[in-house]
Amino acid sequence: MVAAFFVIFMVGMKDDIVGLTPLKKLIGQLMASFAVIYLSNLQISSMYGFMGFNALPPHFSLLLTYFTFLVVINAFNLIDGVDGLAGSVGMLVSGVLGTYFLYTGQLVYAVLGFSMAGGLAAFLIYNISPARIFMGDTGSLMVGLVNAILTIKFIEVAGNPAGKLPVESVPAVAIAILILPLFDTLRVFAVRMLHGRSPFAADRNHLHHYLLALNLNHRQVTLVCVGVNAAYIAFAFYFQHIGTGWLLGSMIGSSLILTGVLYQAKRRKENMLHKVTIATVNDAKAVVEVMPKSVIRVNPKGILQDK
Repeated sequence: MVAAFFVIFMVGMKDDIVGLTPLKKLIGQLMASFAVIYLSNLQISSMYGFMGFNALPPHFSLLLTYFTFLVVINAFNLIDGVDGLAGSVGMLVSGVLGTYFLYTGQLVYAVLGFSMAGGLAAFLIYNISPARIFMGDTGSLMVGLVNAILTIKFIEVAGNPAGKLPVESVPAVAIAILILPLFDTLRVFAVRMLHGRSPFAADRNHLHHYLLALNLNHRQVTLVCVGVNAAYIAFAFYFQHIGTGWLLGSMIGSSLILTGVLYQAKRRKENMLHKVTIATVNDAKAVVEVMPKSVIRVNPKGILQDK
């Protein structure tokens, strides 16, 4: 894992200093993922009954693991648009997974999770709005990589029915733990590609942009996002017995509804501001038209006279 951390650190550092193209960043992320998969022997080997699949063929297992690494790493990178957001969500995720590994005796991964959570807790003292220091790509990519490692290990350990603390519907529970960054990233990527744009093209369609448009400040946006993510985690663990399909479907459906509500609220707010702007401009034009007809001047004797 040390090799993977070094690679992702160098990629993030170079991107922060001189900038990297999306392709070069992607290659760096693949290299870091390769190091974890082959040097730590960590990959998703089963779907645990989801859609009728259990043990996966080696090549499909490898592709799914690479896909998971790339999505999770980029998810944390892309939600780093509000002071404290990526750090707070990263702390929540790594703290939850670290706690699970502590109870199951996976001490190496417990230490990794708690180390990340503790580091982010200290970082957030200076990153909560108004931020005095910033995470940058170096930090967000590292947070994403660590949480990707923890998530894949969680799927493998919790999915074992003979394990110390097995979890039903483990693929859906793993997605719930990462629901905010995962859903937001995949949704934004899909919208961009549907409009014929690069999935890495910047825009203001993230959930935190919708909340900012509703006049929430950075602290409020962070609090709402972390609260929603925590609620989904609690929901998934409590209802894990209903099955992966039902649990995943309910989470995706509710996430789409929530996003739709926020989007419509944002549109109404923008339309109201647009109408106010037009009214203000029209009022200004009316004043300009009236002013030349009623200019008041003062003559040398100090007597007011109308032009």
